[in-house]
Amino acid sequence: MKKYTWRTGVLEVGTILIGVLFLIPIYVLVNLSLKAPGDQSATLALPQQPTFQNYIDAWEQGGLGTALINSAIVTGFIVVLTVVFAAAAAYPLSRLGARWSKITYLAFLAGLLLPAQLALLPLYQTIRDLGLLGTLAGVIIVGVGASMPFSIFLYAGFMRALPAEYEEAAALDGAHAFRTFWSVVFPLVRPITGTIIILTAVAQWNDFLTPLLYLSGSDQQTITVAIYGFVGQYGAQWNLIFAGIIISILPILIAYFFLQKYIVQGFAGGLKG
Repeated sequence: MKKYTWRTGVLEVGTILIGVLFLIPIYVLVNLSLKAPGDQSATLALPQQPTFQNYIDAWEQGGLGTALINSAIVTGFIVVLTVVFAAAAAYPLSRLGARWSKITYLAFLAGLLLPAQLALLPLYQTIRDLGLLGTLAGVIIVGVGASMPFSIFLYAGFMRALPAEYEEAAALDGAHAFRTFWSVVFPLVRPITGTIIILTAVAQWNDFLTPLLYLSGSDQQTITVAIYGFVGQYGAQWNLIFAGIIISILPILIAYFFLQKYIVQGFAGGLKG
């Protein structure tokens, strides 16, 4: 058993200080969400008269209930479609050695290098021409397209590391390519699938620019756009904004609380792969 040394004490103090440093933004967020509109106290000072009315007003005035449902629909569809399409695309790209597969793979990776701002105008015109402006379907299509390059990159790298013996055995048993992929390969890439689900879900839930562009002028709003509605031309309702932010992060926190075991396994397995 190791003795408790001064170095251990310094490390513990440093760890506590870092933890407190990370808790300060959370404290400020909760603190400001509980302050009354006329409270002029300092940011770090406790509210003079704490009130939960800000949460009620934010929920009712911002329509956060509908916005949360829209965000859940958009995020859920994007995650599912990204996993299915990215895994299906990465499988032949990682297994076939043809020149076209390498060129296609590099074309997908180009999506990681090009700035997203370059595609804003063409994408907007395309979604408009398809008649999908102001609909959740338009946001879902754009979100899936934006998530594909990095997801394919992760899947392809993971699949290249898989031994081919399992697929060869399935082929000997008469399994066709789709059955081999779905029954043999896809279960083996579960760790990286967990990582992709986590990264995609968090990114899409917090996305602000895409819903703002493609849902502007409609009654369909995601949670981020709904919170932005509290920012006016001549000022902002900060107490409602901070209350809305807390409401928006609760679903993610609840999901993490119940799925933290699988989230850690997904990250560990995905990074290891």
